[in-house]
Parts: sequence; structure tokens; C-alpha cells
Amino acid sequence: MKTAILSSFLLWLSVAMVIAQPRRSSNSLASGLNVAGSDTRALQIADAVMLAMGGRAAWDDTQLIAWNFDGIRKLVWDKWSGDVRIDNLHDDQTVLLNTTNNMGRVFRNGEELTNPDSVAKYVKQGKQHWINDTYWLLMPFKLKDPGVTLKYLGDEPTQVGKPAEVLQLTFKNGNIAPGSKYKVWVDKKSKLVTQWAQFPKLTDKDPLFTLPWDDYQPHGDILLSGDRGSHDLTDIMVFTGLPGEVFSDFTRTDLSRYPQAK
Repeated sequence: MKTAILSSFLLWLSVAMVIAQPRRSSNSLASGLNVAGSDTRALQIADAVMLAMGGRAAWDDTQLIAWNFDGIRKLVWDKWSGDVRIDNLHDDQTVLLNTTNNMGRVFRNGEELTNPDSVAKYVKQGKQHWINDTYWLLMPFKLKDPGVTLKYLGDEPTQVGKPAEVLQLTFKNGNIAPGSKYKVWVDKKSKLVTQWAQFPKLTDKDPLFTLPWDDYQPHGDILLSGDRGSHDLTDIMVFTGLPGEVFSDFTRTDLSRYPQAK
């Protein structure tokens, strides 16, 4: 999950709505996916999960996603441009960054930071939060991401006894930390992810956690789940457009006043 040393701040000057052309593709093999090391059955299940969540075209066409990560942070992410807004909920820190070029701006303790080292520190931290928080919300769409190796572990019921097929995800590179692994339970009927477990090390026999994926709801053309048992992802919203100042102005805006995707 480590990123390179980040650059200094970037100013976004935007007054128009953040709207781009739809993008469509099949759920093809991602560049960098460890196909040779992955199981055919596991890749088939990953495709079935994508279809159950709305399909690859719907995922590609989804541009703007906002959510509250466990009452700690609120995030707004433009998938197409890479712009992210991260508002800490327990203090006044706001980070505006671009995940493609790793540049951004930081508001903290009542003022915008200008020291390049301080900006780099908090932008780097912000990107790490974005990596973590997007995975908690969007992991089912990322089963075939670059760096992933997918293994099929067979049948295993969830903690509440629902029949499922289990995948193992490991990572060679990319955003998720190499050396960790996940188990993902996919419901046999719905093909939705219904449980996951994280193992910080490949050699770990016991997971750091095992949590459900419940309460799937439609957001635009995709399904998203917010219930992780002891952790909640709330205020999930998908938009087709937002004012540019969402990603350029430190003033916090009530996103619920903007129309959501239908």
C-alpha cells in the first residue's frame, strides 16, 4: 500500500460541472493481472460477480462516487479524472488530490498548508486513506485488478451459514500491499460477495478480521453494499455530475442537495 514520495500542491481551477463521456468495455483481463497464476474458475466467478453488481459497462460509466467511511472520513471520487476529496470528520482537515499524478492541496488547522514537505506528507496519507476506503466499498469490482492473483478455494459457507464459493486474492504489486491476502465468499445464487477476510501476511492462518458484505442497494446502474458488520459505510451516493469546486474548494458542501444517478 506504499506510494512514491508525493509532489507538492496542484490547483484545480474548475467552474464547470464535472461531466465526461461514458466509457464502456467488456470485463476483459486487466493489464498486469496474474493470469498464469490464477485459476480459470476463480476468473469465471470474478466475471459473475461483476455482472451481478451491474456489469462492466455500468461500472465504467459510473463516474462520481461519495461515501462516509465508518464515521471517520467522507470521500468524493471522480473515477475518470482521478480527483478525490477527503474530509476528516473528527477535525477540520481536508485533502484534495489527484490519484493519477499524486499531487494535491491540504487544509489543516484552519489554513491551507504551503510547506511542500507538509503538503506531501498529508497528500500521501490521503492517498493511502483513499486506497483503503475504496477497497472497503468497491472490492467486488476490483477482483481482476492489476497485480492480483485469484485462486479458487472451493465451497465454504459464510459465518451465517449461506452457501458460497471462496476466492483467495493475493497481490504482487499495485495499490494493495504485497504480502497480504484476502478470502472472498461469493454467494452461490446471487453471485454477490457476502463476506471477506483479511490476512496481513500470506503465512497467516488466522485472519485479522472476517466481516459480512450486506445491505446491497442500487446506486445508478450498479449495486453497492455498505454493511460490514462492526463497520459501516454510509451516505453512499453516485452522481453523473458535480460542481467543479467540490474538488477545488476546501469549503465542505452538503452533497445530498445534488441529484444522484438513477
